[in-house]
Amino acid sequence: MARVLVVEDDAAIAEPLARALTREGHDVAWTLTGEEALEQVARGDVGLVVLDVGLPGIDGVEVCRRLRAQPDSPAVLMLTARSSELDEVLGLDAGADDYVTKPFTLAVLLARVRALLRREPSAPSGPLAVGDVHVDRAARRAWRGERELELSPKEFDLLSVLLEHAGRVVRREELMERVWDVNWWGSTKTLDVHVGWLRRKLGDPPLITTVRGIGFRLEAP
Repeated sequence: MARVLVVEDDAAIAEPLARALTREGHDVAWTLTGEEALEQVARGDVGLVVLDVGLPGIDGVEVCRRLRAQPDSPAVLMLTARSSELDEVLGLDAGADDYVTKPFTLAVLLARVRALLRREPSAPSGPLAVGDVHVDRAARRAWRGERELELSPKEFDLLSVLLEHAGRVVRREELMERVWDVNWWGSTKTLDVHVGWLRRKLGDPPLITTVRGIGFRLEAP
């Protein structure tokens, strides 16, 4: 169970969502603005932010960008009333781990929350190293050379899976199952955006190759 921060200015959405998350066993806080959300996260111990895009003041996309600029930022699930592809890409490109369009059912949203908070308990927890990239899965830290990488939870999980299979293609379906949810039902655009972010954070020379129509490969030295 985790401390979950709901950032939503519509009480008709926030109140039932907070009650449902509490019934799931989470410690839930609710705030109305992006400014208050950033202050609460800065105090620590927030594992997941459920973040509305259309907030007064600082909007949800900007809040997400600011969270991602911080070390050890929590997972972010964005909510929006807008369903266009552009809105989805903007939310994900800001660093959101997942994206749900209103109206949604509580069952669907709670399933997404469970997927985001899952930390692959059956996976090995020892260190992994390929070339100059190494990760400590127990501490959830990663480096390239001497430079520590500031990765979101999903970026870290992606890197770990790719390192496990270094030199081999990992199919898109396997990455979605391992990193997001064994019963994933959405678009794989989420995967493409997160791979793009991971590539940029890893830097040059590039390490992740796209195998069109199949998946991705982390190049072994």
